[in-house]
Amino acid sequence: MTTAPAIDVRPADRTDAVVMAAIHAVCFAKNWDADAIGQFIGAPACLSLIASAASDCRAQGFLIARSAGDEAELLTLAVDPALRRHGLARALLDAAIVTLRACGAKQLFLEVDQNNAAARSLYQSLGAVVVGRRKRYYEHGAHAEIFSLAL
Repeated sequence: MTTAPAIDVRPADRTDAVVMAAIHAVCFAKNWDADAIGQFIGAPACLSLIASAASDCRAQGFLIARSAGDEAELLTLAVDPALRRHGLARALLDAAIVTLRACGAKQLFLEVDQNNAAARSLYQSLGAVVVGRRKRYYEHGAHAEIFSLAL
């Protein structure tokens, strides 16, 4: 029986913005540059996390969430495509949930391309439910499903 490699999740700092932008660029057609990501990292209401396999200190995925009052929203979650399905996204979301709860958030909203079965499955496995849809939200015409996760 093999075990999944340990995953380290840590807060991102501004020096991580370049590698986060590189990961975002390979994950999304409309990507954010290092300056945009750096603004989120420095914002007081934002949570920015980096994940890597414990055996490799390179950033392999990241998450940015923003909170307002008792609600939070997932702004982006990106994992290097070559390293998907190894638990990085779940580890990032688990860490974000713990942190957001501790900061008083009671609800997390997540938005995803309706065709992204892996992300939809992950959100549902955490207990998130679809609460809305944005028609033709993405540049390629796909609808966005809006999930809500009680924290």
